[in-house]
Amino acid sequence: MGEKDIVEKSLESYNDVFADIVNGLLFNGEQVIKEDELEAESEHSMYKADGKLHEQERDVAKYWKNGEIRIALYGLENQTVVDPDMPLRVLSYDGAAYRNQLNQDGKSKRYPVITLVLYFGDGEWNKPKNLLGCLDVPEKLKPFVNDYKINLFEICKLSDEQISNFKSDFKIIADYFAKRKKIPDYRGTKDTIKHVDEFFKLMKVLTNDNKFGTLYNEGISSGKGGVNMCDFLDTVEARGETKGKAEIIQGLIKAGKMTVEQIADMLKLPVERVRELAEMTLVSA
Repeated sequence: MGEKDIVEKSLESYNDVFADIVNGLLFNGEQVIKEDELEAESEHSMYKADGKLHEQERDVAKYWKNGEIRIALYGLENQTVVDPDMPLRVLSYDGAAYRNQLNQDGKSKRYPVITLVLYFGDGEWNKPKNLLGCLDVPEKLKPFVNDYKINLFEICKLSDEQISNFKSDFKIIADYFAKRKKIPDYRGTKDTIKHVDEFFKLMKVLTNDNKFGTLYNEGISSGKGGVNMCDFLDTVEARGETKGKAEIIQGLIKAGKMTVEQIADMLKLPVERVRELAEMTLVSA
């Protein structure tokens, strides 16, 4: 499993986050699913093609249980780009889960399988959201081909009301993706992040932006909570400004064209601050 796949699973694997995503998107924030009613399910399943067995893997999947009775199986799939074959992929995951039920004791109660596709891209999802949209079906066959729709949610299109339905760290992520296009310098909310390490690693993967990884790893956060998105981005910007000044000062000193005093006067900084920046170790992002 690649690092990107592991990171994408880490935050959503927490029961509080998983339950919150399902409750927020499917039940308008009603606390239908409780954290302690969830049990991890193996994301791996097998299918046969060309006479060989192949493995396929969901992003995150959990059983919703009442005691020992399984009520449903929920799966989450993360997408940062549009996939025209998503209905086929979801159908294969769900079909494998139903097939697994057939392999169990025949007296066991059958339960539904529900997959949620979370699309984090900025562009509109302009590809099929149902099986028939993926197929070239002759007109005479259409009455006999069963359709299969996917539960796809475009996170950047969620309304403020929908975002308010979330209670976990996912609320901060959904808020950021929904507002960053409308407000280019949006700083995020002041809500405290609970799962700090997993949160910022996931943000780095979803946004492909190193500011959520490199600077965080340098120690901006303790990893023990008490951090919020707004303050974090303010800190990142301040660090970037400091690094930029240090690069200018070190370049001027190396060129030997200006004294520390002259640089301080030009940049309107105290001489001692210029000396500090001149000695600062620059770390590449």
